Amino acid sequence: MIIKVCGMREPENIRAVEALGADWLGFIFWPASSRYVGSRPSYLPVKARRVGVFVDEQLERVREMACDYGLDYLQLHGKESPEYVAQLSQWKIIKAISISGPEDLAACEDYEGRADYFLFDTKCRTVGGSGQHFDWSVLSAYKGNTPFLLSGGIGPNDADSIKAFQHPRCVGIDLNSRFETVPGLKDIQKLKQFFQQL
Repeated sequence: MIIKVCGMREPENIRAVEALGADWLGFIFWPASSRYVGSRPSYLPVKARRVGVFVDEQLERVREMACDYGLDYLQLHGKESPEYVAQLSQWKIIKAISISGPEDLAACEDYEGRADYFLFDTKCRTVGGSGQHFDWSVLSAYKGNTPFLLSGGIGPNDADSIKAFQHPRCVGIDLNSRFETVPGLKDIQKLKQFFQQL
């Protein structure tokens, strides 16, 4: 199972989360986010994969940040079109899809063969980061071929629910706000306990 910890920003926190064994670390390049990375941290992960999170950003800016930060994956969390995604094909693409019901899964069809992963997040008024769950049972209606990560308010008490969740295309989880002391700073002890439970 891929464990992605998103919203990273502080150098020593990045180092500590990586040392716990997180597979992917996410860096948010959307200025409206409280976890926005405005300047390059003095430490970036070496073992964990680097994921850059963008929201309807200009292509040139995405490419610039991808090169500057040595990103392995680009997570597109806005209304980016399949054509937009195709222009970033030199990177692995994670396309976020907001979910409240099975009807929202129809959005996946346009990105089949273009995105390497989907990230199913809770539909909310903002662009993710609600800290709320959606009903994972609706994902039984997902019949696509693209693997996905579960996101949306996963917290320290959800290890058993994650272990019980079954879908042939589910390959990982995305953790963020429920493991923070303040936005952009993860609680290492909570993460450690959670990793052990998983």
